[in-house]
Amino acid sequence: MVKIMAVDDEPDIIRLLTRILKRAGYEVVACSSGEECLKKFRAEKPDLILLDIMMPGMDGWHVYKRIKEIDEGQRVAFLTVLGVPEPSREAMIEMGAADYIMKPFTPDELLKRVKAILK
Repeated sequence: MVKIMAVDDEPDIIRLLTRILKRAGYEVVACSSGEECLKKFRAEKPDLILLDIMMPGMDGWHVYKRIKEIDEGQRVAFLTVLGVPEPSREAMIEMGAADYIMKPFTPDELLKRVKAILK
């Protein structure tokens, strides 16, 4: 089974991601902070990480860099809010992110992006 780690400090977003992804047949590991993600990362070995950028404490950029130091090949897609300037979104891809998913997202859009990343 494909395992996806969902990292977001908003409980409603975590619940939504978990529900959508589980219904689609994915195993989901939910994390409410960057620190929790890093603690669970090695043990869980996810196939994909959906990582919020704007989190208190350790933000998504810092978590992403740490994950890539541990496993350069890890697939990560950033979750970001509407209104992030295009250059910032381009920088995500240039840094090696698999994709970015704009919040709010529809279940269909989320699943379409996840499937494309996992191909």
